[in-house]
Amino acid sequence: MKYTSAVFAITVSWVVAVLAGCGGTPTNLPLAEPTPGVGLDTVASGLEVPWAIDFAPDGRIFITERPGRIRVIEGGVLRPEPWAEFDVAGRTEMGLMGIALSPDFPESGHLYVVGSFAAEEGEPENRVYRLTDRGGRGIDPLLVLGGIPAARFHAGAALAFGPDGMLYLTAGDALRPRDSQRPESLAGKILRVRPDGGIPVDNPIPASPVYALGVRNSQGLAWHPETGALFSPDHGPSGLPREWFRRGRDELNVILPGENYGWPEASGMQGGDEFVLPLVEWSPAIAPGAMAFYTGDAFPWRGDAFIAALRSRELVRVVLERAPEERTGWRAVREESLFRGQLGRIRAVAMGPDGHLYFTTSNRDGRGDPAPGDDHLLRIVPRR
Repeated sequence: MKYTSAVFAITVSWVVAVLAGCGGTPTNLPLAEPTPGVGLDTVASGLEVPWAIDFAPDGRIFITERPGRIRVIEGGVLRPEPWAEFDVAGRTEMGLMGIALSPDFPESGHLYVVGSFAAEEGEPENRVYRLTDRGGRGIDPLLVLGGIPAARFHAGAALAFGPDGMLYLTAGDALRPRDSQRPESLAGKILRVRPDGGIPVDNPIPASPVYALGVRNSQGLAWHPETGALFSPDHGPSGLPREWFRRGRDELNVILPGENYGWPEASGMQGGDEFVLPLVEWSPAIAPGAMAFYTGDAFPWRGDAFIAALRSRELVRVVLERAPEERTGWRAVREESLFRGQLGRIRAVAMGPDGHLYFTTSNRDGRGDPAPGDDHLLRIVPRR
């Protein structure tokens, strides 16, 4: 696969430790030593709010654009025509979001996507559709899961297949914080279904897609490459009256089946035994998007978590270690900031099959400062 030559001269910066705002506890991690020799290749430009990335075994890269398009990079070139298009409800944070190729994609051609759609009555909703790859296009959309609350803010929605072959989905609280604590509501949850939309028999709540609750607005899912543990970042409160004017307290969580992550009763490092505390709290907020684990060999990052940060405009590397004595079995020990303030807002991050980490900018989402060529898909490589 061919890419354009490196166009950015990157000097890695790191985050300065700060105290958590709004009466919180200082939870920023010690700083890791900056990684030398980090550079970037531009894989594609001219994207419009690229929200999520996935990779096909044949080398194609699939990207969702929030206005409702699925784009494909083939042979290192962004195809001008969309692979598929949806008429999405595209206000503010809604639109086309998570994407996941089926594990049997080479045989079935199945690809799953989640987006926000206008309902016949009432508020918009998020839905998961399955498409089939035929002749280089996505055809035959099939509804897999619907009725997931959506709103112009806190719409979710990451999508990924787990190591168990099940389909996992994040659902924001859709501006109804109390619903995150209601097991009968799909808002503010991590959901788990079979590829056909059915309920796995081993879900923690019988006959329910709810896998974990008490989430505010998670936009990322990633499994540790060695242990299979599920991790997910979450946005903390942003000062809304319905959130009791709290701010900051973004989280990195280990997702355990049937557990409660506290929202809205708790956020960040608050809570007692009834809630699972995060490994990391970021205050002030970084606005976490997607996350991925590094499994390549180009840098000494194997097993480290990478979180895309929209508000703080960086890619955050978190070094983790096993901690059997902890409830989650994990501990975060150090962090490093890459590209802070150099590329603008960063939303999607994913590990590519070529052993390199890919991520997207999100400067055309209405909250950024678009530069010529935005938005980009970028690949981290050793600096030339």
